[in-house]
Amino acid sequence: MTPQSSTKLTGKQRSYLRALAHPLKPVVQIGHGGLTEAVLNAIDGALLVHELVKIRVTGNEQVSAGNIASEVEQRTRSSVAQVIGKTLVVYRARKKSPSIILPQADGTPGKLAVPSKSKPSTGAKPPRSATSRTGAKLPSKFVKPSKFGKRG
Repeated sequence: MTPQSSTKLTGKQRSYLRALAHPLKPVVQIGHGGLTEAVLNAIDGALLVHELVKIRVTGNEQVSAGNIASEVEQRTRSSVAQVIGKTLVVYRARKKSPSIILPQADGTPGKLAVPSKSKPSTGAKPPRSATSRTGAKLPSKFVKPSKFGKRG
């Protein structure tokens, strides 16, 4: 890993990346030892796979997320989208087939190039019909709202 300058993110891009990172769990933890080569290799590997990762800084007060952010940017050729408490959100686009497309300065919105597998398809689900445990169809029992609560 050769230190290079990271790409500067605009405010909209940072905001977009923060929104994408919100549900993510930290992938790498930086402990008492600080930013070692092993930790840098782990961050680099996580960025290759995910493009956007959360990093948790644990340990003593001398090692804080704010102090480490610039060094992580330089040594992993990435951009820090957010530093909040003991957590960093780091982004580095893949050279081949990036999965995150950032919003442009002209207002073009960002998007995920590859749709997430966890999201349902855009088509509506077909209505469910009432069936018994054996699979036979049951007659639907519709009760008019005016009949609710009335006895008789």
